[in-house]
Amino acid sequence: MARIARIEISQIDLTPKTPRSDAIQAFTCQETPIVRIVTDDGADGTGYSYTIGTGGSSVIALLRDHFAPRLIGRDPDAIEAIWQDLFWHTHALSVGPLTALALAAVDSALWDLRGRRLGLPLHRLAGGAKESIPVYDTECGWLHVETAQLVADAEALVGKGFRGVKVKVGKPHLREDVARLEAVRRVIGDGIELMTDANQGFTVSEAIRRAGAFEAAGLGLAWYEEPLPAEDVEGHARLCAATTIPVAVGESLYHPAQFRDYLARNACRIVQVDVARIGGITPWLKVAHMAEAFNVAVCPHYLMELHLPLCCAVPNSLWLEHIPQLDDIMENRIAITGGVARASEIPGNGIVWDRAAMARHQCFTPIVIER
Repeated sequence: MARIARIEISQIDLTPKTPRSDAIQAFTCQETPIVRIVTDDGADGTGYSYTIGTGGSSVIALLRDHFAPRLIGRDPDAIEAIWQDLFWHTHALSVGPLTALALAAVDSALWDLRGRRLGLPLHRLAGGAKESIPVYDTECGWLHVETAQLVADAEALVGKGFRGVKVKVGKPHLREDVARLEAVRRVIGDGIELMTDANQGFTVSEAIRRAGAFEAAGLGLAWYEEPLPAEDVEGHARLCAATTIPVAVGESLYHPAQFRDYLARNACRIVQVDVARIGGITPWLKVAHMAEAFNVAVCPHYLMELHLPLCCAVPNSLWLEHIPQLDDIMENRIAITGGVARASEIPGNGIVWDRAAMARHQCFTPIVIER
């Protein structure tokens, strides 16, 4: 039986392809902690996580000091056991983003290793529900983008075949949000889905007020994403009862139990579980299947390179979010044809890393822990 013999930890900083801003923050850098796990028979797997510019060094420290040493000598196929062990070892820090982000880097490396060893791509290894998934774009709709540019970009995306576009909301005045959304709807037509994202920027009363205005404007919105702070389950339940627009949550939730609370309270209608922020592929699948039991769709947040195979692994996935970020360090970029992305048949997580490019972007010499 193979055993884990070596852990390599590194971090790569990537600059977004497009300036990004929303109702509460700007996203100027993706810190990308990367974990490579090597077994004593030479097999290996690579996983990763991310931050939006802060906290990467804390994730690296958690991996270096607390997670990696506990992996040496373990059976790499005991993925659930390893996840539980690492979670409970750092339980004083859970539930929260640092533990989840560190867990995700380890867990996704273990799934990659398993798939490569078995010769199976992740979407088949994790369920094999479908071969492809429709794609919507987020990059055109950032809050700072002026309306004329927003409209031009949305029109261009539809011309490229995208089947949905997302526009950030949270302008100081409600009418500004409505005017931007109306302008986009006019140019994309009724056959393209239009999503909105408030990035937790509203109070309950303001979220309800804006939802009413969006409905009155006849925008036909696909969803209303993160309208309230993620910890306000009761507020989301009140909002869901007050609007017919599907309320989407998930990118700021860090444990399956938090999704259980939302689903049980009918406080969301779309689950946007993020594979990094939930702690890896292992808990991501649990959340997706839990949502399926509630007849709720999964439309994951960010990390399109990992979410593509995961969306194709489960039956209740609806959309893949298009925010390419790993292009500079990948040899195989995701191809989108007719607004649809097809899961890779490459064994493992489907990412072919450009090791030379990764070396150029490294923040420090990789940390090596081995027996």
